[in-house]
Formats: sequence, C-alpha cells, structure tokens
Amino acid sequence: MSILLIGSSNTDMVVKTQKLPAPGETVIGGTFLMNPGGKGANQAVAAARLKASVRLVAKVGNDLFGEQAVEGFQKEGIDTTAVVTDAGPSGVALITVDDKGENCIVVAPGANGNLRPHEVDAAIEGCAPDDIVLLQLEIPLATVGHAIRKSAERGLRVILNPAPAQPLPADLLAHLYLITPNETEAELLTGVPVTEQSVAEAARALQQMGVSNVVITLGAKGAYVLSPEFEGLVPTAAVTAVDSTAAGDCFNGALAVGIAEGLPLREAVAFACKAAAISVTRLGAQSSMPHRNEIT
Repeated sequence: MSILLIGSSNTDMVVKTQKLPAPGETVIGGTFLMNPGGKGANQAVAAARLKASVRLVAKVGNDLFGEQAVEGFQKEGIDTTAVVTDAGPSGVALITVDDKGENCIVVAPGANGNLRPHEVDAAIEGCAPDDIVLLQLEIPLATVGHAIRKSAERGLRVILNPAPAQPLPADLLAHLYLITPNETEAELLTGVPVTEQSVAEAARALQQMGVSNVVITLGAKGAYVLSPEFEGLVPTAAVTAVDSTAAGDCFNGALAVGIAEGLPLREAVAFACKAAAISVTRLGAQSSMPHRNEIT
C-alpha cells in the first residue's frame, strides 16, 4: 500500500528572531535559512522518511525553486511522476520564528494556486484499494473538493488536514475517513472555542458533520482522538521546542503512515506524536522530519 499526497510545494525563507514583530514593528533577526517546504511536500517527506511508499501530486514553478523541489523529492524516494511544472513562479513562504519556537507565516501560493481538478485524476485512478489519500488546503479548494469526492467514490480512505484554516463545504466532510484540525481550525469549522475542557465537544461536532474519525492536535499537550474505537487524549513527549514550523505536517505524514500500516488509530496518533515531538527540536520544515530509526 502507498500514500498519495495531494498538496503544495513551497520554498521557505526563514528568519530566527528573539520575538515576533507586532504590526508595523521592525525587529532585528538572526539566522536566515532557505528550505524546501509547503504542507503537501512536507507531509510527503515526513511519510517517505518513515519508510512509506509515497506519490506526490503538486505543481511547481518553471524556476530554480521548482527544479530544486523536484530534485529534493526524488532524493527522498518520493514518486514525482504526478508533479506538474507551471509556467509561472513556484510558491514561497516567508517565516519568522522566535526563540520559543513560535512562528508566523505568509505564503505566496505561486504555482500551487494553479493546480487544477483534472490534474489529480490520473493519480487517484492509479491508487490501490488500500491506499491512503492525504490532502491539505494550500491548493485551490475546488481541487481539494474534487480530489476528496473522487477518492471517496473509489472507496479510498481520505485524510484532510484542514490547514490553513478556512470554511469548508458542509457536504465535503462526509466523504472523509479522518480530519486533523488544530485548535484554531477546529474552532473555525465548529464554532466551538477549543480548550482542554471543550475539545471533546468540538470533536463530537465534527463527527456529527459526517466525519467518521477526528483528531484535534493540541501542540505540546498531544492530540485528542474521537473514533468508534477510542475517545480521549493521546499525550506527547515533553521537549524543548526550537522551531514548530512543520510540526503539524510531520504529525500528519506520520499519522498517514501509521494508518497505512494498519495500526489502530490511537496507536497511529501516538506514533505521529513521537515524530512531531522530534521535529520541533530542529530548525526548518522538511529538514526537521525524523527518520524511522529515530522513532523506533
């Protein structure tokens, strides 16, 4: 079985600083890094380093960033036959990270914004019945919706990481096997402000919208799981965070691997929490993704 990743590819430009700037404020930063990123690409690399068979559907620009991205995917062992080159520029993300590991991010979608619904069809049609399809929201919502519905029609298990946060069509959730919002995204989708006390309410609200399984990520607290087999908090290890930029992407890639390997959802979430805890101790997005031996 394999994991089909449908999503974005960006180049991340990262500046480390003591504190995040307030509106209108200029702060002096420190280390500058330029790394491959994008939620789709990050999750693909996370899954590939954990020994999954990964195929990526993405669109990159006709520029050096696009060339470097594809070369990087191939070095990670990712199948890039469905990565399309666009005539315009690649996507970029401007990221500021403070000394507590918190970040703020602005994304210029570039080629990601031009990934069309029909460009995902062949990859979905090539999936085996037990493959996992994993998506995020850094490509057009029309493409995401088309991919989810087409995958569900073929009986594939679809995981949606609804990030960056945005409203979703009501009927879309019913086609999902699993949704993985963080607190902000869960609140946007349900209207329930997510706290330790209310996270169960938010998870049940999502399940009532039609999603069979819900995992709400809670940062350093772990993740809350609601499924037919288990409901409750899965804790994560206490670590000193250096950069949380791609922690959610690491979590989702690892979670897809655990599910693809047949782990019960609770165990797959625990596996994903371990991977994400390692990733936040390192700078960068794809560069922070752990390898299988680091977890096992």
